[in-house]
Amino acid sequence: MQDRWEALICGLIGGPPCQSWSEAGKLRGIKDHRGELFFEFIRVLRDKKPLFFLAENVSGMLASRHSEALESIKNHFIDSGYSLSFQLLDAFDYKVPQTRKRVFFIGFREDLNMTFDFPKAFLKKRLLKDVIYDLKDTVLPAKDKNYTNANSCILDNHEFMLGGFSSMFMSRNRVRSWEEPSFTIQAGGRHAPLHPQAPKMQFVEQNRRIFVPKKEHLYRRLSVRECARIQTFPDTHKFYYNNLTAGYKMVGNAVPPNLSYYLAKSIYEQLSLVHLSKPLKPISMPIANNKERYY
Repeated sequence: MQDRWEALICGLIGGPPCQSWSEAGKLRGIKDHRGELFFEFIRVLRDKKPLFFLAENVSGMLASRHSEALESIKNHFIDSGYSLSFQLLDAFDYKVPQTRKRVFFIGFREDLNMTFDFPKAFLKKRLLKDVIYDLKDTVLPAKDKNYTNANSCILDNHEFMLGGFSSMFMSRNRVRSWEEPSFTIQAGGRHAPLHPQAPKMQFVEQNRRIFVPKKEHLYRRLSVRECARIQTFPDTHKFYYNNLTAGYKMVGNAVPPNLSYYLAKSIYEQLSLVHLSKPLKPISMPIANNKERYY
C-alpha cells in the first residue's frame, strides 16, 4: 500500500508553524521547537522525492537574526536534490485585497532540469470596496463572551468580535479606506483590522492613536466573513466554530486561495513542459461563486 501511494505523490506542500519566526512574536526561529518543523518537512521531502515542493512562511524569517538559519534551510532543500527558487511575495499582487507578505520556497526535482519561475504580479489590484462593500449593512455583533450567532447570521460568519482594544492596537492606525487594500488579516480577532466605514484613527503622540471624537460608533472590527472575503474565500466556504476567536484564527492562518491558485497554476504549467510518465490532471479555478468579485 505504501508503494502504491508513493507512486501517486506529485508534490509536497506545507506551511510549517510560523509563530516562532513572526515579527509579532519573539523571533526565536529555528531554536523554537515549532521552527524545527521545517527540518521535518525536509525529512519527508527526502523520503518521498516528489516532483516539486512548496513551503510557505512569514516574512519575519528574513530578519537578520535568522540569516544563518535561513541559509541552512535553503541548503537543506538544495542538498535534498531540488533546484530552489526563493522569493518574498505580496498577496496583493495576486488579486488578494490585502497587503500580506510571505516567503515562498519552491523547488523542482533536479532530474527535471528546470527551475521554477514565480508568476508575474497582476497590474489590476483588488481593493476593499471590491470585496466587502455589499456587506456593510448586514453584520451582527457577537453574542455575550463572543459566542457565535450561528444560523442567525444573514450570511454565514458575518459577525464581529466585541471587546476593548489594547494599547498596542491603539498605537497605530488600524483603518484602511475603501480605496485601499486591507491590512494583513491575522490569526486573531483582537488584532482584526477595523472596518473602512470609520475615519482613520487620530494621531495623539508617538505610539498613541484615538478614535475620532463623535465618530466612535463607526469603529468595529471586520467580521469573520469580511476577513474571509479579503482572504479570497468564497461565501460558500462556511467556517464552523462556537466562539468567534476560533473563526478569526482559521481565516487568518490560511494562505489566500487566490494566491494559492496562481502559484499552483504556474507550477502545473511549468511541469507540463517536461516529459512526465503520467499526465498531470489540470486544476480548476479555486472560486466557483463570486467570480466578479475576485477575478
